[in-house]
Amino acid sequence: MIRTFVVRSAALAALLVAAPLALRAQGTPSDTAKPVKVVTPNLDFSGWVFGSFSMQTDSAAKAANGGKAPNKFDVGRAYLTFKMPAGDRASVRVTTDIRQGQSAAGAYQGWFVRLKYAYLQYDYLKKTPTGASAFARIGALHTVVIDHEENFWPRYLDKTPIEHFGFFSSADIGLATGITLPNKLGEVYATITNGNGYENPEADRFKDYAARLSITPLAKTPGLLSTFTISPWVYRGNAASKFAVTDSVTDGLARNRWGVFVGNKDRRLSFGADYAERTDGNETGTDVASRVVTDVTGQLFDVFAVVRPLEFSNPSLKSSFGLVGRFDHFKPNKDVDGYTRFIVAGIFWEPTPKTSIALDYQESKPQSGLAGTESKTWFLHWQAYF
Repeated sequence: MIRTFVVRSAALAALLVAAPLALRAQGTPSDTAKPVKVVTPNLDFSGWVFGSFSMQTDSAAKAANGGKAPNKFDVGRAYLTFKMPAGDRASVRVTTDIRQGQSAAGAYQGWFVRLKYAYLQYDYLKKTPTGASAFARIGALHTVVIDHEENFWPRYLDKTPIEHFGFFSSADIGLATGITLPNKLGEVYATITNGNGYENPEADRFKDYAARLSITPLAKTPGLLSTFTISPWVYRGNAASKFAVTDSVTDGLARNRWGVFVGNKDRRLSFGADYAERTDGNETGTDVASRVVTDVTGQLFDVFAVVRPLEFSNPSLKSSFGLVGRFDHFKPNKDVDGYTRFIVAGIFWEPTPKTSIALDYQESKPQSGLAGTESKTWFLHWQAYF
């Protein structure tokens, strides 16, 4: 009896000791097993900041300042961009736009942060051997042509002509798709947006539809014009009537634009030219009975160029100096004579590949009876990427 008890006790003790050792052995990788690698998504952070020192020399500005030319240091924008993958085909981009808040008198009211871009992107066609690819986006995203044109024009000097004359905002909230065509033929970009721009909330039931086709016919030809691009685009939308709520007016006011941009981006010579029209429905009257809607069409054409003369004589030379010029002609109503002339002329220097300094003169002048005042300003512009 005692012997049996001793044997059973010894067996139980052996089992209690062996079980944890066996479990530990099962959970320990062998000497030849490879460790599991944990992949952490990479955050891509970048930024762009630009500003200026300016002096206004037109008579109206001087008259408002005791006969002296007003001048100021300024920071135009600080963009901070965050990008991160959100899966195999998905990614997220957030770009903050830091700018000044100003009172009606023009005094600083501190600085505030707003979203410029904030979207989820899904690559529904990964890049193929021919270079074709496609994506879809939702959120605050690029509008149809302004960001495209900023690839050719130095934005830190001034907005592109389309944005400068208020055709539409550079960003809006909605849906977009982009398709890169095979064999370097170009791209297609299309959007459905609220229509009020990223600075204003949606105010009505209407949505704006836009599309751009960019063709690069010389992309496979080495040389100065290999990036030459032809970009027709169209933008169709509506705005609500001011009587929509009180008198149930359901038809929208026209907000239509179209244009063609051509450009080239090369270190030696970058240039661009626009022809564009904008049609807006103007509503007059105090009630529905007296309501009159008139469509007014404005017209814009412009040309600009960025040239590095020293690189033409020696293409291998990476010159940090260059010249920049631009001429805009905008008629708010193409059926009347009045128009605005806007010019930019200057020189620039790039101390490093990611910094620029420009001395430029800008003039805006109403012509042929158009209401408004002339402005003349000298700028020392600067920008930096990081």
